[in-house]
Amino acid sequence: MTSLARVSIKDLTKRFGEVIAVNKLDLEVKDKEFVVLLGPSGCGKTTALRCIAGLETPDEGEIYIGDRLVNDLDPKERDVAMVFQSYALYPHMKVFDNLAFPLQNAKVPKDKIKKRVQEVAELLKIEELLNRKPKQLSGGQRQRVALGRAMVREPRVFLMDEPLSNLDAKLRVYMRAELKKLQKDVGITTIYVTHDQVEAMTMGDKIAILNEGILQQVGSSDKIYFHPSNVFVAGFIGTPPTNFFDCSLVRDHPYVLDAGEFKYSVPKHLLKTISKWPSDSFVLGVRPQDVIVHKDVKNKTDSVKARLDVIEPLGDKQILDLEVGDYLVKALVSPDFRAEIGDELWIEFSADKIYIFDKKTGETLT
Repeated sequence: MTSLARVSIKDLTKRFGEVIAVNKLDLEVKDKEFVVLLGPSGCGKTTALRCIAGLETPDEGEIYIGDRLVNDLDPKERDVAMVFQSYALYPHMKVFDNLAFPLQNAKVPKDKIKKRVQEVAELLKIEELLNRKPKQLSGGQRQRVALGRAMVREPRVFLMDEPLSNLDAKLRVYMRAELKKLQKDVGITTIYVTHDQVEAMTMGDKIAILNEGILQQVGSSDKIYFHPSNVFVAGFIGTPPTNFFDCSLVRDHPYVLDAGEFKYSVPKHLLKTISKWPSDSFVLGVRPQDVIVHKDVKNKTDSVKARLDVIEPLGDKQILDLEVGDYLVKALVSPDFRAEIGDELWIEFSADKIYIFDKKTGETLT
């Protein structure tokens, strides 16, 4: 097996005309690590991946694979394998020949090709498909062949660009688990691009979130979910998304955040930080599962009156859409919670679960 490698991206910038697709990206991917680049469409994640692969030339910055600077190397010299969303299989070739193609190109002896293709086919459980052509395969089988063609070369790094997005929902869930297990078994450093937060959180050892070409946060699923670094990350991660309220700080006793429609007492654990903050403009964030819904007032100080607008049943839970003045607040409740559209309800926020962000910078107060 070829020696494995870490990937270091330093100050990477890529422009297309006036558009800065990737803006001063710094990212470290450890040897054998599975790192997911996550973000909305157009955030720069695929461009960053293509720069690592050598398919795009950076305007600034350095890319290292292992200890080797690869900026000036052709894609084939970088010893990486890329798996695309489209599979890109040769339709006229049987699966065996699709798998063997990279090795044939590299002038590997036939007996070694046969042995390596067989090994990869067994690992991916596609041995019985070797004599079929791509049109005779299901989506999941085609995806496995595309992965196999990348693996057969024994690259130092896997680069994957939304490889599961063409599969149906059920197969996608299955392939997520399979791909994660496979990466651990093979132990190849992997950088994986997706816009699907569930895919990212279930698969990645580490997630790097990008927005408008700028890295927002890097960390484990738990770190990113429970300790978002800014408003963007808090709003992007989690379904339904986080509720946000623009607030001004009233420096009184007690300190309160005034959202116009309601006032909310600043929790004790954040008092010291917020009292020293240079601004009085904040955003209050609370996830739907941390919105507590009552039919009557329980806590007069911080209870907020709301009107029930929509009920979305999901089997094991319900999403309530609640109107609080001009705000629409989403709350997750148990399936046995009973209320009618138009009912007046009362909501509270779990004090230890809220987030407060600086309105101007978007950063989290910690």
